[in-house]
Amino acid sequence: MQNHNMDNSGRGRGNRNETNSNHVRNDSSESVSSTNVAPVFRPHTGGDVRWEAINSVISREGELGLSHFKLLKRLGYGDIGSVYLVELRGTNTFFAMKVMDKASLISRNKLLRAQTEREILGLLDHPFLPTLYSYFETDKFYCLVMEFCSGGNLHTLRQKQPNKHFTEEATRFFASQILLALEYLHMLGIVYRDLKPENVLVRDEGHIMLSDFDLSLRCSVNPTLVKSSAAHGGNNAGPNGGNGGGGGSGHGGMAEDENVVHTSSNQTSNFFPRILPSKKNRKTKSDFGVLVGGPLPELMAEPTNVRSMSFVGTHEYLAPEIIRGEGHGSAVDWWTLGVFLYELLHGTTPFKGQGNRATLFNVVGQPLRFPESPQVSNTARDLIKGLLVKEPQKRLAYRRGATEIKQHPFFEGVNWALVRSAHPPHVPEPFDFSQFASKDSGSGESNASEKKVAETGNKKSSSSDPCYANFDYF
Repeated sequence: MQNHNMDNSGRGRGNRNETNSNHVRNDSSESVSSTNVAPVFRPHTGGDVRWEAINSVISREGELGLSHFKLLKRLGYGDIGSVYLVELRGTNTFFAMKVMDKASLISRNKLLRAQTEREILGLLDHPFLPTLYSYFETDKFYCLVMEFCSGGNLHTLRQKQPNKHFTEEATRFFASQILLALEYLHMLGIVYRDLKPENVLVRDEGHIMLSDFDLSLRCSVNPTLVKSSAAHGGNNAGPNGGNGGGGGSGHGGMAEDENVVHTSSNQTSNFFPRILPSKKNRKTKSDFGVLVGGPLPELMAEPTNVRSMSFVGTHEYLAPEIIRGEGHGSAVDWWTLGVFLYELLHGTTPFKGQGNRATLFNVVGQPLRFPESPQVSNTARDLIKGLLVKEPQKRLAYRRGATEIKQHPFFEGVNWALVRSAHPPHVPEPFDFSQFASKDSGSGESNASEKKVAETGNKKSSSSDPCYANFDYF
């Protein structure tokens, strides 16, 4: 996502690369359903007034359309669309609406990316991931209606910190929520591939939401419960002593990226954990320690065997295997988590060069170094070192996924069951929606929203408004 008042070329970060000499996307022929998608209630958003507002309009008028929304402000723009702050007319409820131009998507072979993002958002039900309230389309646009986060993003928030970096306590808070979000995505067979502070949004209560899924990869996965003692056997050994990291706990086949090497025929809907070892080898539940006070079994849900050949991501966050063109899987998300931690703690990324080419060379060929200042703990350094191993098979969490990272000393004291209740290090100032208050002219503006989208769609900045000088969404 490009930031309104920031020169992304200087960071080498706003540009999403999808250039592979052997990769020609031809997704303009892909079709996206033209039906209005009714909202599906998400359990974690119980009592959400936005659901009530959406359902009220649908029950009254049958479906949602662009004319039901009042476009208040363009918040940001990205590679495949722009995001607007919108109000659902007559309800006093506000949303973020991502609007994508159909003709542009087709002409630039981006239609499949837009379709994949919509499908992924429709699957999500997690406190640190977006809620898709509705999806609809007009003759010209595809529209995704999602939660509006008033606190901006972590990149902007980091720049406001003393010396432009977070404390370890604040970093631990944000990283724990990111880790749970990535764990959930991997359980669903989704490799995120675009973690960076710009894509981590801050809600009004200070908790975070991971955003932007148009670069994500869908694959299949078999979540598996394994004995803790077996799981601790190391990254290269599965619970049966083999090389499977869970006896097939993370096999991935793929239908959403044509550059993926198919390694399994398992479907993403096959989401019932298997218990290892098999029944014939365990007599009672006490074999897992459940009834005798021992350690609980661990859930392993890494899609480790999926392989994509796409060259996607942000230069400073690209994993070595992507740059080398060797094919990549879920381990790229753990690499980006390491870069993410490094940036939050140090105020810069670990392999940044004078330009994009130098950055890519450093990622592949230069060792990880830590600056003398700011000082970070040995446990933080150890975690980052484990995540930034250049060979993915030796990288921390390659086999056991988020479970292995949760057990690292850096996260000692984190109550993973109550992360959602932890006190945030920063709570944004309340957002003033009254600045947009005006008389709603109702049906007389049935085409006003689409006209406004068309008028602003070609503009590359809305920096004239100080309220969003450094705010980006997707």
